[in-house]
Amino acid sequence: MPDYFIPPYAHRPAARLPPLDVIRRARHNFLEIFHEGSFNFQLSVTSLLARRFYICNWPELVQYALSTKNAAFERKSAQMRHALAPVVGDGLIISDGPVWKSRRKIISPIIHISRMRDFAPVMVQTAAEMRERWLALPAPGRVEVMAEMAELTAEIITRTVFGQALGPADAREVIEGFTDYQHETGRIDLLWLAGVPDWVPRRRGQRIRRAVRRIHTVLDRIIRDIAAHRGAADTSIVRRLIEARDEETGEPLSHEAIRNEAAVMFLAGHETTANTLSFVWYLLSQAPDVEARVHAELDSILGDRLPTLADVPKLAWTRAVIEETLRLYPPIPFLAREALEDETIRGRPVPKGSIVMVVPWLLHRHRCLWFEPDAFMPHRFMPGSGEPVSKFAYVPFSIGPRICAGASFGMTEAILCVAVMAQKLRLTLEPGHVVEPVCRLTLRPGDALPMRVEPRAPTLQPEPVEESVPAGCPHAR
Repeated sequence: MPDYFIPPYAHRPAARLPPLDVIRRARHNFLEIFHEGSFNFQLSVTSLLARRFYICNWPELVQYALSTKNAAFERKSAQMRHALAPVVGDGLIISDGPVWKSRRKIISPIIHISRMRDFAPVMVQTAAEMRERWLALPAPGRVEVMAEMAELTAEIITRTVFGQALGPADAREVIEGFTDYQHETGRIDLLWLAGVPDWVPRRRGQRIRRAVRRIHTVLDRIIRDIAAHRGAADTSIVRRLIEARDEETGEPLSHEAIRNEAAVMFLAGHETTANTLSFVWYLLSQAPDVEARVHAELDSILGDRLPTLADVPKLAWTRAVIEETLRLYPPIPFLAREALEDETIRGRPVPKGSIVMVVPWLLHRHRCLWFEPDAFMPHRFMPGSGEPVSKFAYVPFSIGPRICAGASFGMTEAILCVAVMAQKLRLTLEPGHVVEPVCRLTLRPGDALPMRVEPRAPTLQPEPVEESVPAGCPHAR
């Protein structure tokens, strides 16, 4: 077997940490709370201060928690709700019950895969604009990839959600607002851990209030502008939200509800995709054989023309690279739910109020589910590899009734952006820079990712044939 690139995976303690160390490490980086044995277990039951946690880390348990018993474990954890509520309100990502059901029925058709024909050209055009700007940089072209990908995905989500280009000033306000917000809120809610009731207000610092104000000011203005031009030809998501009606009551969404859902889409479609693309460029820069195969595929299928939506199914290797990136670096590495009633998991009692978790960061690197789980091996997502062993072993967009409504949007966007950029250029990591994955609300490759841009010449070499992943595993499946 060849030597595969083993990308960084955050510090792993040798043994289980005491509770105070868990809290201390989690406040810096949630990923550092997991010790070496965390990548072997199927079910973990543990307490932290006044809270009880059940981590489901095996396909049948993931299915049980997120699909079979979704109604019992529907509510997002208080940690997630307290972290996101100030900026997304009752948006789809944290709502539950009747509000979630009503909003899901309205939003799912608006961003369904069948709508990609409207969105794909916007994705391609926006990526092409950035590509040309990068190619025009004086050599050696240096870019801060995380900031650039944030700008790219912000522009794409804005053009699709709001139907207009995001001006530089507005872009800066929203992007910096979300960045500041995540930095301030992506920490453990100590009051909740200590057992303080959910209804007790949490103190919001001045920086959080300022970040929310920056975001809401931009979103409110754009929504009002779109609503004021009712006769305009407009296929934007906000326009469709304005025109949508609740199928039971016939009532339109309020301005606040539209803003909340727009904020959810911006957060989910901007932050997570930007982080995924950043990791893609980093991984490709460290795996030249994988990168060469991407280039060969793009040259063979696209030549000099820009990709279209029809090309997406043909770009199998490019998709596999993105799927493997999502396995190694799931954008939302923690999926936490609160038990709404007394339940059981594998015969163990789960009292009401307990936290039931699926942790993609662990599941996607489980030593009994994946061959060489820490290695960057995109061919495990090609036909015939035998991986993943179950759809419940790979959940970068969650799974079950609450699977991410924008999963098709995000995957299509990532494939098209990589295709457009890699078609004409390649990126190399700035010498001396060390990548360290960090999770607060989402998973990022640290605070910055400096890289160098260089144009690349087309390659006419035949696409290499990769061996299949061996069916065996060092541990029993």
